[in-house]
Amino acid sequence: MSDLVHIELEPLGEKFTLERGTPLQDVFFAHGVEFPCGGRARCKGCRVRVVRGSLAITPEQEQLLTPAELAAGWRLACCGKAEDNLTLEFGQWEAAILADNSVFAFTPGEGLGVAVDLGTTTIVAQLLDLANAHVLAVRSTLNRQARHGADVMSRVSFALKGDGLARLRNLVRQQIGKLIGELREAARVSSQPIKTVTVVGNTVMHHMFCGIDVTPLSLYPFEPVRDGLEAFRASELGWSIPGDPTVRFLPCLGGFVGSDILAGIQATRLAESDALVGLVDLGTNGEIAIGDRERLLCASTAAGPAFEGARISMGMRAATGAISTVAVEQGAFRCHVLGNVPPRGICGSGLVDAVAAGLDLGLIQASGRLSAGNGALMLCPPVALTQNDIRELQLAKGAIAAGIRLLLARWGAEAKDLTRLYLAGAFGNYISRASARRIGLLRFPIEMVKPSGNTALLGAKLALFNTTEDEFAYSSLRRKTQHFALNTDPQFQDVFVEEMPFPVL
Repeated sequence: MSDLVHIELEPLGEKFTLERGTPLQDVFFAHGVEFPCGGRARCKGCRVRVVRGSLAITPEQEQLLTPAELAAGWRLACCGKAEDNLTLEFGQWEAAILADNSVFAFTPGEGLGVAVDLGTTTIVAQLLDLANAHVLAVRSTLNRQARHGADVMSRVSFALKGDGLARLRNLVRQQIGKLIGELREAARVSSQPIKTVTVVGNTVMHHMFCGIDVTPLSLYPFEPVRDGLEAFRASELGWSIPGDPTVRFLPCLGGFVGSDILAGIQATRLAESDALVGLVDLGTNGEIAIGDRERLLCASTAAGPAFEGARISMGMRAATGAISTVAVEQGAFRCHVLGNVPPRGICGSGLVDAVAAGLDLGLIQASGRLSAGNGALMLCPPVALTQNDIRELQLAKGAIAAGIRLLLARWGAEAKDLTRLYLAGAFGNYISRASARRIGLLRFPIEMVKPSGNTALLGAKLALFNTTEDEFAYSSLRRKTQHFALNTDPQFQDVFVEEMPFPVL
């Protein structure tokens, strides 16, 4: 029997080969597949239908899928391994939402639309049929601007030098234009016109895509002077797309809190809540919003790229060879490596798990200092954590925890008053809530924290069905949202220092 199996994904038409026994979840994420519950077999968001080949039925699937669904060939990708040649059809590409399993209300339109989440690290785009909100194709890629800096301030610095802004603008415009072309080819609709394109992203991405001067973002008080809705024709961006659609970059909320959070607020319906709820997007720039139907407060804090594996000695993105989870088993580390291959690094979710496990084993002190004092903590050879790696995580988690605490204080509330906290983004979706609580990143009961997938992309899709084309489409939400610049808060440094240590249990 061959050690290799062949996989084909429909409707993408993609084909690739895997080592027999490779967990499907480890490789499908790279092909645009989202796992809304983090791949823990708690939802049906990663449903696949076996067209050819076979996938075993596990007890978890029997709990979540009906006998009729199982008989029809439906399985959960997070529970499957590549044991046989497979042709699979993904249920989430038939549904209205890729990164969230809920159904959203919409007014049917005509033609096709594209939603784009322009992230600092990654770009995700989806092609939708506006008549029924079905996702026809999805593409994701690394943001090529990253070669000029992993975080937003590094890119702002590059943009201020010579033709830096023009180079960053052209890079991302060309990249998104290419993604849209790939979407049309994948869905076999190359000749059909596209009606509208919606783009969301943080404030720096907003400025760089639109070609807006980023100087105000480099100077105190770090407030943009132009952060509203920006509209273009596709041809103005150098895109040759049938229909020459309108391209809208949705407005920001203030400071470094961009339209990705505005979109997330709409996706989670945070602004419609009677009770106090919150939204946190964990990335290089941690963005936070709390509020209810009456008012919203938002802020951002520089967490740095540790959550994405950057500035970690053996850090890497969540790709083949990355340690993605770490647990304690019989007094030792048990590591899961993506791709069923020897480990070559650790990604953000693995880093949080590893430090949480190290704390439980007494190998890391509450101060963050390694107990052994040898400068490294071996996880799974050759991957180890250094003292500096732990410090980088402390800086990131301290900034986020301080931001949440201060924003609640501005509201006049405490942690106990928050009824739900939505975690947005890929990292927020895959991080262990127990580990996040253990290291003091999220000091809330686990059941109160809800991983919510790519809320920015979901909000961008909702915007495709907004028929209001002018600047005031989001004015109501923006009017009741107040932005706070945490860097100007005299308490921030003190609270940040208080949040640096790990909790003592």
